[in-house]
Amino acid sequence: MRGRTIATVAAVTSWVLPSVALAEGGLLAVRKLVPAEVLLATNDVVGNYLQTLGSIYAVLLAFVVFVVWTQFNDARSRVETEANELVDLYRTSTGLPDPTRSELQRTIREYVQLVVGVEWKAMACGERHSFEQGDRVLDAMWHALNTCDAVSNCHAALFSEALQRFNGVSDARTNRLTSSQLKIPLALRILLYMGAVITIGSMYLFAVDSVLVHLLMTGAMAGALSHILYVVHDLDDCFAGAFQVPLESFERVQRYVTARAESD
Repeated sequence: MRGRTIATVAAVTSWVLPSVALAEGGLLAVRKLVPAEVLLATNDVVGNYLQTLGSIYAVLLAFVVFVVWTQFNDARSRVETEANELVDLYRTSTGLPDPTRSELQRTIREYVQLVVGVEWKAMACGERHSFEQGDRVLDAMWHALNTCDAVSNCHAALFSEALQRFNGVSDARTNRLTSSQLKIPLALRILLYMGAVITIGSMYLFAVDSVLVHLLMTGAMAGALSHILYVVHDLDDCFAGAFQVPLESFERVQRYVTARAESD
C-alpha cells in the first residue's frame, strides 16, 4: 500500500511540477516582452473573458471527471461480480456428479490462473489477441457443464444453478473486457489539453504589479489544472496506471480454488 502511494505521488508530481514551471516561464517571458501599460488598459475586459472561459472549462472538467470515475467504479464492480460468480460456480460444482465435477473445477482453476497471469497484463497493454485463450477455456467450461448427466432431482437443481453462475461469469467477463477498452475520445482529450493551455495562457493578459503575486496565481492555476488532467488520464485507463482496478478479487478466488483442490 505504501509503495502504491509513493508511486501515485511521484506520478502526480511528474505532471504538476513541469506544468507549473512551464506556465511561470511563459509568464516571465510575456511580462518581459509586453509592456505593462498595454495589459493594464484591458484588465477589465480580460477579467470578464477569463471568468467566462473558466466557467465553461470548469463544467467540461467536472463532466469528464464524473465520466471517468463512473467508468472506473463500473469496471471495479464488474471484476468483483465475475470473481464472486466464479466462487459460487466452483462451490456449486462440488455437488455435481463426476466427471462433470472434476472437469468443471479444473477449467475454473485454469481460467482464474489465465486471468491473473495473462489477461490482466493484456488489459493494461491493450493486447486483445491474448483474450482468445480465455474464450477457449470458457468454452471448455461450458462443455463440461453440457455433458452433465443429472441422475437425481438434487443434481438437476445444482445443474440449473451452475448454468446460471456460468452465464454470470460469461457476462461479467464480457463487461470486464469492454471496460478495459473504454477510453474518452481523442477529440475530447485534445479539447481538455488545449483548454488548459488557453486558460493558463489567459493569465498572462493581466497586468499585475507584483511579479511574485502574478507567479503565484499562474502557478496555482497550472498546478490545479495539471493535477485534474492527471486524474482524468489515470482513471481513463482503469487497468493500468498508478490508480487501477485491484487484482485482489481474482487472487482471492485463486487462493480459494487452490485450497479446495488441495483439500480434495
